[in-house]
Amino acid sequence: MKPLGPIPSGYAAIDGELAVSGHKASTLVAQAGGTPLFVYSRDLLTQRVVALRTAMPKRLAIHYAVKANPFGPLLEHMAGLVDGFDIASGGELAILRSVGIDPARVSFAGPGKRDVELEAAIVAGVTLNLESEGEAARALAIASRLGVRPKLAIRVNPDFDLKGSGMKMGGGAKPFGIDEARVPALARHLIAEGADWRGFHIFAGSQALSADAIVETQAQTLALAARLAEASGAALPKCNLGGGIGIPYFPGDEPVDIAKVGAALADRFADLPDVLKDTRFVIELGRYLVGEAGIYLAQIVDRKESHGETYLVTDGGLHHQLAASGNFGTVVRRNYPSAIATRFGAAVEEEASIVGCLCTPLDRLADKGGFPRAAVGDLVAIFCAGAYGASASPAMFLGQGPAREILV
Repeated sequence: MKPLGPIPSGYAAIDGELAVSGHKASTLVAQAGGTPLFVYSRDLLTQRVVALRTAMPKRLAIHYAVKANPFGPLLEHMAGLVDGFDIASGGELAILRSVGIDPARVSFAGPGKRDVELEAAIVAGVTLNLESEGEAARALAIASRLGVRPKLAIRVNPDFDLKGSGMKMGGGAKPFGIDEARVPALARHLIAEGADWRGFHIFAGSQALSADAIVETQAQTLALAARLAEASGAALPKCNLGGGIGIPYFPGDEPVDIAKVGAALADRFADLPDVLKDTRFVIELGRYLVGEAGIYLAQIVDRKESHGETYLVTDGGLHHQLAASGNFGTVVRRNYPSAIATRFGAAVEEEASIVGCLCTPLDRLADKGGFPRAAVGDLVAIFCAGAYGASASPAMFLGQGPAREILV
C-alpha cells in the first residue's frame, strides 16, 4: 500500500461526507450539474492571504500569479485580497479585464511576448517585465508609435537559484529574463528613452518547502537588487522578489514555516542599503495562495479487479488533473492527497488505485492507496487542486472536454 499525500487543513466531514465551506461534496456536484468538478473555497482563499499578511512585513505587497488559476470568480474574489496581479500572456490580461480588474494593478512577465500582446499591455497601462533586449526594443518602438509612455521593468536572470525548488527559474542559461551582467546597461537605456521606469523582477524558483532556502534566496535577491540599482545609477521604484513558496503535495512533505520567512524578511527590510530605502517590494505567489483551497471531484463509474488489484475507474482523469497523474514535471510518480469524498474519514478497508476514463496507462490519479471500500456512484476527491489543475491540463484530450468549476 502506497501512502497518500497530506490532506490540507480546513476540510471537514458532514454526515460522513467531505464538505467544503460547509457544503457537502454531493450537494456541490448537484449544484454544479455533475462531475468532474473543481471546487474552490472562498473561506480558504481568504484565510491563506490573511495568514500570509500577518506573517510578512507590512511593507511587502502581495501579488497573485494568475497562471496558477485564472477562473473568473476566483479572480474577482482575489481582487479584494491582494495588491496586484502578475500575468504571463495577453490572454490572461483579457481575462482580468473581463472581470473588471484595473490593468494598473497588473504586471506582465514571460518570454515570447508577441507585438499584439505588448501593444495591448502598453495601451492598458500594464507594467511590462522585459525578458530580453530585443523585447525592450520592440516595446519602446510600439510605445513611440502610439505616443504612450510605457511602464517598463526588467526581469533579471540571477546567477543563483532557489535551492530545493521544484522548478528552477534562475541560475545559468535560461529563457527567462536578462542575465544580470547586462541589466544595468539596459536599465540606463530605458530611462534615457523616457520610459516610466518600474524596476526589477527577480524570480529564482518555485515550489520550495524549505523556509531556510527561501530566506537565503530572498537575501540574495535583495543584495542583487541593490547592486543592480547602484550600477544602473537610478532609484529603484519597485522590486518583485518572486515567490517560490510551495505547498505539501506528497507523503512526507511539510508546510513552509511562513513566520520564519516573514521574520527574516522584516530583519532585512530594517537594514536596507540607501539605494533601496524607498523601494516598494512585492512577493508574487500563485500556488501558495490558491492550491490548497481547491479540490477535484470525480465520480466512480466502474469498479474492477485485474490480477488481484482493485481499480476505481472515474469519469475524470489526467485531462483535468495532469499534475496529480505525475505527468507535469514529476520524475517519480507519488500520490497527491486523495479520499473517497462520500466516505470521508472512514477507516481504510482496501488497497485500490484511482484511475481516469482515458485510454492510456498514464491516467492514474492515485496508485495503490489505502481507502474505505468504494462503489460505483461514490465520489473521489483529489486535494491541492486549486492551482495548475483545470488550466494546466489537456482538457480536450480524447474529446473529453473541460471540467466544471465553482467557487463556494
